[in-house]
Amino acid sequence: MCPCFKKSTCVCMLMEVELHVHLDGAFRIKTIIDVAKRRGIKLPGAGDEAEMKKRITVNEPSTLTEFLGKFNLYMHVIAGDREAIRRVAYEFVKTKAREGVIYVEARYSPHLLANCGVDPIPWGQEKGDVTPDEVVRLVNQGLSEGEKVFKTKARSILCCMRHEPNWSMEVVELCKKYRNDGVVAIDLAGDESMNCEADSGHRKAFEEAVNSCVHRTVHAGEVGPPSVVKEAVDVLKAERIGHGYHTIKDEDLYKRLLKENMHFEACPISSRLTGACDPNFIKHPIIRFMEDKANYSINTDDPLVFNSTLDSDYKVAQQYMGFTEDEFKRLNINAAESCFLPENERNQLVKDLREAYGMVKSTSL
Repeated sequence: MCPCFKKSTCVCMLMEVELHVHLDGAFRIKTIIDVAKRRGIKLPGAGDEAEMKKRITVNEPSTLTEFLGKFNLYMHVIAGDREAIRRVAYEFVKTKAREGVIYVEARYSPHLLANCGVDPIPWGQEKGDVTPDEVVRLVNQGLSEGEKVFKTKARSILCCMRHEPNWSMEVVELCKKYRNDGVVAIDLAGDESMNCEADSGHRKAFEEAVNSCVHRTVHAGEVGPPSVVKEAVDVLKAERIGHGYHTIKDEDLYKRLLKENMHFEACPISSRLTGACDPNFIKHPIIRFMEDKANYSINTDDPLVFNSTLDSDYKVAQQYMGFTEDEFKRLNINAAESCFLPENERNQLVKDLREAYGMVKSTSL
């Protein structure tokens, strides 16, 4: 039984759907250490697991800048290594299956895991022969192998990075190439202060995504103002918003997106620890989403760095925000209905959830 709640009120045992989790923010510390030893890479703290966990994780409210700095401690270990890339994808599915997740969309930047065919080569790596294209193939392989073993359906979203607009057209082409082999959408992540409307790299990539029927989600309104959300919707034609908390500061925009049934990918623990939201959970914007019956989901974002699980995010929502079991069911159905699976698979996912929750199709939430 889940340790978070009494049996009568436990929501952690629900079948869950997760739409916003970064693959490269979900590696296992033991795997990082194992791969470092195999590759002869020295880690801080001599590779001690407890010490690595202490260095990598953020446990108190901080800043987005400090959070992003954590990736410098371990990404170079996994990036550019075929065996490691496939392994972390496989292990990711295993982890999510243990959490009760029946469908997950893992997002990542293929360029940030490559060491060839990318300029600049990230994480101070020496040039190798693993291209962004091969990264996608390896991740797809790992996710597919994990799905077969653990019975959790896993798909991926490829991220463009705001500070590297020259990568974006290749990202959308990779989305098109692998759309029938595990990739379901394109994303834009990174510094929200960078204006995409004025940057042709991102704008053209998302225009191509629209023209090619590639699904689209965009990180916006996490730490940035509502104008970033508006840009994501109106310029980049986002179908979902990653985070989106600061949308509520613009009532007209917020009401418009409620009316349009825009899906917000909320991450409670993440938003507290990155400084995106007030550190007091009882003031979190997700409470407004709940009260307004918005279309949103609860997600982990980067569970390695936040030392969290989907269950711990649910626990926070229940203990501090007044979430009920019915609301958790509603938001999971929201997630299923807003996922980027093909229509027939999406409908089956929704049906499976409703049956598991003891709900008939016509039930009003």
